[in-house]
Amino acid sequence: MKARNQRNSAARVAAALAAAGLIGTFASVYAAAPARADSAIPSLIGTWVGDNNTISDKKGLKTWKKTIQITEQTDRRFRGHFVYADGRKDFFGVIYPDNTSFTWVASDSKGYNHGRIIGPDHIAACYVEPGEEATAGCADLTREKK
Repeated sequence: MKARNQRNSAARVAAALAAAGLIGTFASVYAAAPARADSAIPSLIGTWVGDNNTISDKKGLKTWKKTIQITEQTDRRFRGHFVYADGRKDFFGVIYPDNTSFTWVASDSKGYNHGRIIGPDHIAACYVEPGEEATAGCADLTREKK
């Protein structure tokens, strides 16, 4: 009986040491993980061009060239505009803390534009609008070289 208790005690001590080792390993890995710095925020400033593909009940399937100008950016916040058949649309938006996702809106718009940064010079921007004029579409855009 005494031998069994010693084995159980030894097993408990070994388990406790193993758990402590795992905790130490996880703590050191977590501490070594890089922090997201403000300098890692990507710049969206520039002229972005590409195809915009939309669908709606009223207009059906449409594809056209889209050019977006992002003219200013302060940290995660940015402003820009684009020209389309009905005129010019000014917008403003934010880059999310994941440094990949963004959203922009316009004061005179009923919908939202959600996007992803795919690469340093490649974004996808998708617009959705509910209601009578419901539409959905995505533009695959690349930044023009200066």
